[in-house]
Amino acid sequence: MPPQLYFFVSIAFAFIAWGVVATLYVWPKLRLLPRAEALRPLLILHSFRFVGLAFLVPGVVSPDLPSAFAHPAAYGDIVAATLALLSLATLQSRAGTAIAWIFNLWGSFDLLSAFYHGGQAGLIPGQLGAAYFIPTFLVPLMLITHALAFRILLQHRQGADASLHSMPRAA
Repeated sequence: MPPQLYFFVSIAFAFIAWGVVATLYVWPKLRLLPRAEALRPLLILHSFRFVGLAFLVPGVVSPDLPSAFAHPAAYGDIVAATLALLSLATLQSRAGTAIAWIFNLWGSFDLLSAFYHGGQAGLIPGQLGAAYFIPTFLVPLMLITHALAFRILLQHRQGADASLHSMPRAA
């Protein structure tokens, strides 16, 4: 089997495994919590996105790792981690909710664009070196938790809209 196929199979299995964990254990708990409480563990998890800086560390990755992939991925992750922490610090306010939306949009875009940049730059999985675990183990988890965060953000807004529509009207 070619190495590229091992890479994609690893990513697919991580999506399946993290999807099962999210479906059976994470979502059933989060869906019952108020928005800020439900977002908190997801934001804490994403505060570890500084790990993406590993793409810039010689010896961790191959010197042949395309910089067209490494730099946007690393800096995009540190921005996402910063936004996650900023959102976490302000979560109880309207600004915190707005920052959570910005974080979630940025963080999702960053992960998806890293896959795109990797393909465009001709990334070979072996060039990732020790950072191989990031796209094969962590990125699927991050994308799934972004989906959960979108669901929480949308569900709570829809819940508020639904409660407005169900209020009795003055005659």
